[in-house]
Amino acid sequence: MGNLTANSPSLAIRDDSDNCGSGGGADTFFGLRIASIFIILIGSMFGALFPVISMRYSDYVKVPRGIFEFAKWFGSGVIIATAFIHLLSPAIDELGSPCLSEAWSEYPYALALCLLSIFSIFIVELIAFRWGTTKLASIGVAYDAHGHEAGAHAAHGPEFSAQDIAESGKDAQDLTRIVEEARAASHSSHSVNESGILKNTRANVAVLDSPTTQILGVAILEFGVVLHSILVGLTLAVDPDFKILFVVLVFHQTFEGLGVGSRLAYMQNHLPPAYRNVALYGALLYGITTPVGIAAGMGVRTTYNPDSTTASIVSGVMDSLSAGILIYTGMVELLAHEFLFSREMQTSSNARLARCVGTMLLGCGLMALLGKWA
Repeated sequence: MGNLTANSPSLAIRDDSDNCGSGGGADTFFGLRIASIFIILIGSMFGALFPVISMRYSDYVKVPRGIFEFAKWFGSGVIIATAFIHLLSPAIDELGSPCLSEAWSEYPYALALCLLSIFSIFIVELIAFRWGTTKLASIGVAYDAHGHEAGAHAAHGPEFSAQDIAESGKDAQDLTRIVEEARAASHSSHSVNESGILKNTRANVAVLDSPTTQILGVAILEFGVVLHSILVGLTLAVDPDFKILFVVLVFHQTFEGLGVGSRLAYMQNHLPPAYRNVALYGALLYGITTPVGIAAGMGVRTTYNPDSTTASIVSGVMDSLSAGILIYTGMVELLAHEFLFSREMQTSSNARLARCVGTMLLGCGLMALLGKWA
């Protein structure tokens, strides 16, 4: 793949050096571009931190439970729309750019990379899942992935859900203590087996995945979002259509922050105390990524061109991989686990189920609509 210049015959349809050349991007509205760093920082931080802090300090900050539910389901819709509209579609355009050599147009690389990302995340989760199963088995906990066995822990099935755990007020240390006490009692009486232990305790506590697998699941989601946010910031810093893109990204990053923040907030409620700051750090990381990207773009604005050959390849590959991460997370973790296999949703009223689905569709629809401008 040789470097193509604006004078190459194959680039006749795009002879604007700002689009295909190696020169810098637009340098207009410099003051407003600087201000955008702080404005988007506020929006991103608010979106990501509000659910985390409100849930952590619920004794002092009285936020109605409905607000948390709205943020959770709205954010889920935002994440799914981001994957398809704001990542996969641009990746297809970027890797199909006329600025690139013809080899890039001979195969749908964006879709292939997205597929690679989906299966890579699946394999990582599968390994973590089996590791967590072994850990639980070591403390005598039966582990049923689909909730078919009466006394088993359903990690992804109808027995228990993250929501159930968050509302139970129990953490992993509580679980370990309860199970160990029950096991000790059963050993002394020789009359209760480990399956019976779980049946006696499941009414009071939901069995948790290990902290590592809980954190890994959210970390995978945030990794895809963070990559996207950095690239968005770089583009905003040099894009000639700055005003429109800026307004759209304020809402984009705030909505996306709500999606990430709500997942972090529910995760922190069922982590051991030593790990609960992970949710706060995750929210802060999300909040600073787009401003950092804007600042970096401002620093290299005379040389960085988001539509150049190199930038198209880098952003196309990153967007494709990020799209796969969010598609897997959205379809498996958010839709399947939270709706189809959630015990809470299976026992909820039709009105509540419709409200949750409607909220998710609202988030998805608004985020998809933003794709018209960014």
